[in-house]
Amino acid sequence: MKFRTILAAAVMLLAPTLAHAEMGTRHGDLMLSGQWTRATPAKAPTGAGFITIKNHGNSADRLVAVRAPISNKAEIHTMTMDNGIMKMRQLKDGIEIPAGGTAALKPGGNHLMFMQLNQQIKKGSAIKVTLVFEKAGEVTLDFPAAPIGSKKPPMMQHKH
Repeated sequence: MKFRTILAAAVMLLAPTLAHAEMGTRHGDLMLSGQWTRATPAKAPTGAGFITIKNHGNSADRLVAVRAPISNKAEIHTMTMDNGIMKMRQLKDGIEIPAGGTAALKPGGNHLMFMQLNQQIKKGSAIKVTLVFEKAGEVTLDFPAAPIGSKKPPMMQHKH
C-alpha cells in the first residue's frame, strides 16, 4: 500500500513538469511553443521559421527582431495573396502579442525569414534562433527542421 501511495505522489509531482515540457518554453509572460523550420535545397538562399507565442501577461509585448546564425540576415515577415500573386514583406514594427492573446507564425501568414543562408537546413536537424521581444527580452530556441516544402512541424509528420 505504501508503494502505491509513493508512486501516486511521484506521478502528481512530475505531472506538472511533464505538462510544462509539452507546452513549450516559458519566457517572462510568454509561452513559446511549436517552433520549427523547413529543410532547404543545398544552395537555397532563404529559409523560414514558424512558432506560436502566447502572452499570459496583463500587457501586450512585441516580437521586434530575430537572429539566426545560419543566415546573414533574418527578418519578421508577412505573406499575403493579391489576385493570385504571393507577396511577402518585412514587418518593420514586428508582431504584437496582445495581453492574454496569441501570435501564430505559420506557413502562409506571418513567419520568420532567414535570408542569405550560409548553410543548408537539413531535415532532422535543428537551427538556433534568437527572438527579441520589446518587454520580455531575448530568448534562443532550437527550431527542428521538417522536410522540404512541409506545411506541418516535424513532430506532426506521419511516418510510413
